[in-house]
Amino acid sequence: MALPPLVEPAAELTKEEVARYSRHLIIPDVGVDGQKRLKNAKVLVVGAGGLGSPALLYLAAAGVGTLGVVDFDVVDESNLQRQVIHGQSDVGRPKAESARDSVAEINPFVKVVLHQTHLNSENALEIFADYDLILDGTDNFATRYLVNDAAVLSGKPYVWGSIFRFEGQVSVFWEDAPNGQGLNYRDLYPEPPPPGMVPSCAEGGVLGVLCASIGSIMVTEAIKLLTGIGDPLLGRLMVYDALEMSYRTIKIRKDPESPKITELIDYEAFCGVVSTDAQQAAAGNTITPLELKHKQESGEDFLLVDVREPHEFEIVRIPGSVLIPKDKILSGEAFSELPQDKPLVLHCKSGARSAEALAALHKAGFKDAVHVGGGVLAWAREVDPSLPTY
Repeated sequence: MALPPLVEPAAELTKEEVARYSRHLIIPDVGVDGQKRLKNAKVLVVGAGGLGSPALLYLAAAGVGTLGVVDFDVVDESNLQRQVIHGQSDVGRPKAESARDSVAEINPFVKVVLHQTHLNSENALEIFADYDLILDGTDNFATRYLVNDAAVLSGKPYVWGSIFRFEGQVSVFWEDAPNGQGLNYRDLYPEPPPPGMVPSCAEGGVLGVLCASIGSIMVTEAIKLLTGIGDPLLGRLMVYDALEMSYRTIKIRKDPESPKITELIDYEAFCGVVSTDAQQAAAGNTITPLELKHKQESGEDFLLVDVREPHEFEIVRIPGSVLIPKDKILSGEAFSELPQDKPLVLHCKSGARSAEALAALHKAGFKDAVHVGGGVLAWAREVDPSLPTY
């Protein structure tokens, strides 16, 4: 069921705009009126990464008049496999500025507003206030719940997408939808998963081209909402499997138990990015990469355990480490493989997984176990810059 257009049409299209958007104008469902609405629209894209990259490019190409970009990160070489709005010459630059420049190349008629800040409970409502529609392309649960709650409190619709390895999901959430069928992200996911249960793209990987597939669907939904055409994904979750090349939609219903959203909260605490047990285990039991190097050079007798996955171990490893994936430690399966007569030093990619494994080992009686803060990435940065990172 089509919803009323989100925005009023602009007064006119210039001669240059008519030429640029002519393929839209000759679609009866879009036409001049729809293109004027796009020109008058203000869309905020949260994240200029994997999903934000194609979303920003196609929103700009479509003629959305004002694009806001929320991103405080800088371009890293590992981004270029999927974040197509950035190029090699942008490595080290702020992503928001790189995205702005790429949008200008795509469409000089688009105004770009940069929000080079960490979106949080203090600034989200103020930032959202200036936009008609929000696109959420973030890759962590804390920000997803923040975007949802801020959109609900602002009365704004938003398009949500997520990607992982070969699968993507897209939906539209709008608590105050005029058709009375409003939903929000908490109706789909009432609570975040336990810390460490769902790996991020940085930990689990993502097929680069998946970003284009999901990002383009998000932009399609945005255009439909802005112009009032088609049947948006409100109340439906679209799931895409790239390996099977299949799309399926799942009906989402209002959760009657979902509490009313009345304020923004501490979303890092709500999502427990690292569990309380892991935080407690890591407190006083974390060593630096340089301290690990000193242990090795001084001949200390300990076992260095890499708790990542086998495919990560193949990419890069700290010399002398043995691979015992985190899940084998959390399940207890690995306990028989671990020595009781020497200390254990754990590490992962960046420190979160090794902290979770450390908590499990402490509970199992391995009281002398410690972990390396920052993991193999910190080792490559501080001890051996010749090693590759990912």
